[in-house]
Amino acid sequence: MGGTLDIKTFYLAMNGLSPCTVNAAISLRTRVRIQPFQQGRIMVSSTGFDSVTFPSDAAPFDHPMGLIFAIAAYFGISGVHIDILSDSPPRSALGGSSAAAVAQVAALARLREINGSRPLTCRQIVLLAHAIEESVAGVPCGFQDQLAAVYGGVHSWYWQDGLNDRIFHRKTLVRKPLHSVFARHILLAYCGIPHESRNINSRWVKQFISGSTRKTWKKIVDYTHQFSEALSKQQYHEAGKIMNAETALRREMTPDVLDHTGVELILSAQSMDCGARFTGAGGGGCIWAIGKAEAIGRLHDVWEDVLGKTPDARLLEVNIDADGLIISSP
Repeated sequence: MGGTLDIKTFYLAMNGLSPCTVNAAISLRTRVRIQPFQQGRIMVSSTGFDSVTFPSDAAPFDHPMGLIFAIAAYFGISGVHIDILSDSPPRSALGGSSAAAVAQVAALARLREINGSRPLTCRQIVLLAHAIEESVAGVPCGFQDQLAAVYGGVHSWYWQDGLNDRIFHRKTLVRKPLHSVFARHILLAYCGIPHESRNINSRWVKQFISGSTRKTWKKIVDYTHQFSEALSKQQYHEAGKIMNAETALRREMTPDVLDHTGVELILSAQSMDCGARFTGAGGGGCIWAIGKAEAIGRLHDVWEDVLGKTPDARLLEVNIDADGLIISSP
């Protein structure tokens, strides 16, 4: 909830409203493994993509694996095979690319630490992974995916002006002993169609800069605050109602934020008294729902029927991941 508010364009202009984003780290992990390879070259393998190899000094940053090559360039590393294993569907709008970037930064920083460099803090890993991703994306990028990957859990992230090095701070909404309870109140579906967030995100940015949607985004800030408060009080039905209001505003700005399957999933959730929303910037990927546990249980069967009409679409089994980033020594 409140995605896009973690982009500087938005949170700086609305600084007085204390913008925040709410997210949950889920148990579909992304793992990065660094292995030896031919000197002077870099190989990248990733779930759902063909493996590729390039000279380390000519690896393209505009390639589907460009972010991975850009991180390797930052660390000045060569002669490695970077193997990315993801439990989530490729390009499912679940933050997988940012999670991979976080894991790769952490792994390469660990290798550098073994050779005598100072270790990176969790905060530094977030900032570095975000900076490199934004540098090659061609559009402004938010922080929330990297934060969820590093810290895990269910949080509100509050965006600040960066003065005194303060860019974000967090508020825990669901503590670890209640993660299993929270998981019974949510449902996650993959629509079977990979997403491309740049198009929709860039349109939101252009609309906001033009001034045509500022009032709408102020409402989204307010809804996100309300959602955060409801979640902290375990008011899942109320949280769903607020989510539906926020989703409606986004659809007004960008009607194509949902494909046909997404619309059917959203409408069926609302008809069963649940809230539903696209993950990430929409345009394919995943839809998630929140509500009372009994309503989510009924919605489970309805969504299975809807998803059965689309190849590769399916419900994803998830729990809340409390650990975030885990670094294994070589």
